[in-house]
Amino acid sequence: MTLIERKLNSEQDQEDYGRYLAGHCNEGLVVYLQGPLGAGKTTLTRGFLRGLGYSGKVKSPTYTLVEEYTLAERNCFHFDLYRLADPEELEFMGIRDFTLEQDILLVEWPDKGEGFLPEADLLIDISYAESGRIVQILANSEKGNLFLKQLPL
Repeated sequence: MTLIERKLNSEQDQEDYGRYLAGHCNEGLVVYLQGPLGAGKTTLTRGFLRGLGYSGKVKSPTYTLVEEYTLAERNCFHFDLYRLADPEELEFMGIRDFTLEQDILLVEWPDKGEGFLPEADLLIDISYAESGRIVQILANSEKGNLFLKQLPL
């Protein structure tokens, strides 16, 4: 499977990179966002939503667990499972209702929902660097592989 890596120097770079990725997203995707607290998972998500045309406020769904963003051609669901006590809670939330083919699911802390989340198309890992962040994106499905291969270098 395809892997790409990018060094980002600032919060603005992270948001811009999210916007760049969304600009090439023409269908539904399931994206797992991994990394330590404060690494910028929500910042990348904000840029992604901006790239899809969303202009409102983007907040972390740490307490609500999910925020829905209705866009012209699809919906985008931003999950933050950091405070999820039991993965089975996703079943009670109706996780299966969030998996329409054209929708985009961006999931922070996916390990907390193991066994109840749909499989990821892309795994995005954000880690701290001496200055800035390192973002690695790994394709985890054929759809994810096709997405990464069509990105301009």
